[in-house]
Amino acid sequence: MVQVVTRRPLTVRAGGGESGEMGRALVVLTCAAFVVVVLEVVNAPQALLAVGLAGVYSVFAIVGFRLVAKRPRLVAAGYVAVQLLLGFVVFGVAGPGVGATLLLLVLVIQAVLLLPIRWAVVVALLVPLVHVGMGLVEGLREMASMVVAVGFAFVLAALHLREQQAKADLAEANQRLLAYADQTEALATQRERTRVAREIHDGLGHHLTVVQMQIRAARSVLVDDRTRADALLDGAEQQARAALAEVRRSVAALREPWEDGPLAEAIGRLGSESATAGLPTVVEVLGPSRPLSPQTSHVVYRAAQEGLTNARRHAGAESARVVLDYTSADVVRLRIEDDGVGLAPHDDPSQASGNEPSTSGYGLVGIRERVEGLGGQLMLAASGPGGLALTVELPG
Repeated sequence: MVQVVTRRPLTVRAGGGESGEMGRALVVLTCAAFVVVVLEVVNAPQALLAVGLAGVYSVFAIVGFRLVAKRPRLVAAGYVAVQLLLGFVVFGVAGPGVGATLLLLVLVIQAVLLLPIRWAVVVALLVPLVHVGMGLVEGLREMASMVVAVGFAFVLAALHLREQQAKADLAEANQRLLAYADQTEALATQRERTRVAREIHDGLGHHLTVVQMQIRAARSVLVDDRTRADALLDGAEQQARAALAEVRRSVAALREPWEDGPLAEAIGRLGSESATAGLPTVVEVLGPSRPLSPQTSHVVYRAAQEGLTNARRHAGAESARVVLDYTSADVVRLRIEDDGVGLAPHDDPSQASGNEPSTSGYGLVGIRERVEGLGGQLMLAASGPGGLALTVELPG
């Protein structure tokens, strides 16, 4: 399942973390600015009024900022507007000193942290206007100094905000990567379970079917032909050992490279096993054999196993024929024919679309998935008057 993550604007909270550290830094800066204002106006005629207004501004800057940081942006905009007006008043009463300037710079930083960037730019442009009304030369000089100070404060706050956003994005990306890793692990686990299940069915199921057929044949001749019965039971024992080897490979979940020699010889052995189990089987190889990839050889071999197993177990066949066809230059074709009961009514290929068989058995479904995974196709069709033909075509 793909997670959809909605990115929200980063806002400064009064809590912990680096945003909390910025809030505490602004508290320290505000208090320091207030102390400077007090020191600057201690001998001024309106000292008490200036200190009182600066105190109200400072308290509002500390408490109000923490409150509006958790509110909608319109509330934050109202807070900034009130502080901007109050800052102009403080500046006018206390005079153009360092303390009053620092209080206004605190507001610029808060505006960057609380408001959309274009609104914060408006605040930054308005702050230097506190010098309007002064003499032309002095006013321009002070305004230029204020513009530079406001620019520094604005840029530093914007860089901090961008760093916070980058960290938030990185944390969000890490969460998505962890989720994707969990999904990938789950898919890989499911894929491996499916692979092991196919190996158990295709390999172990084939050998146990042969064992069953040989024991049944041995039982039928046990009284009249003890030698024949012993030979059949020896074959059943060999198949049981092969089945145990299949179980060990599947449980170990190892990817099976092709280690059974030439494909034609391996399928020939399958035909011999099938004949020994009571189903006379003819194996034919058309065209000169050629090397195939281990995956292709493995799938062809498993398809032959499954086809012969179904012929013995389900079709009630009396004979089977396996054709391994190399005559096409870029396609290897396997065809298994039997003279059993043929297709069930719901498996009638005339009722299916194209060459897609309606197979409900796990074995054929697994073989079809293997074949299609390598870019091939599996086809079921009637064979002769009542049999069934399973055809597999693979690139190779």
